[in-house]
Amino acid sequence: MIDFILNLLVEYKIFKLILLLTLASILEQSNAKHSNKILNEIDPLPNLKSDPLDLVFMALADASRRKIVHLLTSGEMPVSDIAAEFDVSLQAVSKHIKMLEKAKIVQRKVEGRTHYLSLVPEQLAGALDWISIYRNFWQNRMNTLANLIETPEE
Repeated sequence: MIDFILNLLVEYKIFKLILLLTLASILEQSNAKHSNKILNEIDPLPNLKSDPLDLVFMALADASRRKIVHLLTSGEMPVSDIAAEFDVSLQAVSKHIKMLEKAKIVQRKVEGRTHYLSLVPEQLAGALDWISIYRNFWQNRMNTLANLIETPEE
């Protein structure tokens, strides 16, 4: 029973993080629909240039960019093959790729006219470490709670 509660609470925290990332993605898409021309002319991450962790989370806030990262887990791919996985223009996919490049989650290699992308997993390590801190925090809290529940009263 305690394991069930612990798992439920850990899943709740992960769900909460995913929800926050999804909300950030919705806000980003909403802004893009209403002011696409303006967004094309400005830096999408003006205040986040100094913190790599902020850049990673902002880049991963969009489902399309997460899909690109997932595609690259199987290895290096040409940009054209990545774009073929989406129902949007190559230009739209290219903007997502630029966000991932800015966050240094992917790197580009050019051979002739063909551009290849590969995943830079080391950049994701910082985000994983940050999430792990909070997972460990809640795991320890739940273990303490479980010990209190299981300890017989005297």
